[in-house]
Amino acid sequence: MNTPHINAPDGAIASIVLMPGDPLRAKYIADTFLEDVIQFNEVRNMFGFTGTYHGRRISVMGSGMGMPSIGIYSYELYKFFGVETIVRIGSCGSYSPDLKLYDTVLVEEAFSESTYAKVQSSEPSNVLKSSIVLNTKLQAIAEDLDIKLHSGRIHSSDVFYRENPDFKAIFEDHGCIGVEMESFALFNNAKVLGKQAACLLTVSDSLVTHEETTAEERQSAFTNMMKIALELAE
Repeated sequence: MNTPHINAPDGAIASIVLMPGDPLRAKYIADTFLEDVIQFNEVRNMFGFTGTYHGRRISVMGSGMGMPSIGIYSYELYKFFGVETIVRIGSCGSYSPDLKLYDTVLVEEAFSESTYAKVQSSEPSNVLKSSIVLNTKLQAIAEDLDIKLHSGRIHSSDVFYRENPDFKAIFEDHGCIGVEMESFALFNNAKVLGKQAACLLTVSDSLVTHEETTAEERQSAFTNMMKIALELAE
């Protein structure tokens, strides 16, 4: 099956796909955690891999940055490649003083000012939920692995470099504990196509304390969320 953005043989992609933003993070996960790996996509250098984790099959593929990018890739995976579940595994900035660098966040719902969902499917809401069933599984896995999870609403923004940012207002008015740029579009596509979607994030920087991690750490050091998501392999 070919689309304009994914060129994968029939059956090459597992029913569960983990989606980091960075395709090099996808490669890191495949090289570090998976066995019997095949690369199923390299179009536009958006790498995708399928392998086994403890003998169970799973795929991992980059999504790119922002809602338009993950919107394309997740829609095609769901619609044309038989994917049933996508878990975004990415980084976020903290709006909350309770979230520290390297903390792991399970997203319950995403608030966004984006018009993505409205344009894509006439969705009127600016808050979209992740899969409750999938989140319950991820919470149980985290408990088994003894990894602490924070959970709550995330701000899914179209803008990285925002003039005069007022994160405190978004934190207080909308209850968002952090910010990233993709989950709202992913949750919309899952809703439209009757699929499952979740999002695990690692805190990469804090808008409260102004601490931040390096690009290298964001690529390879955020392992707790990876270990949790990989346990979904079937």
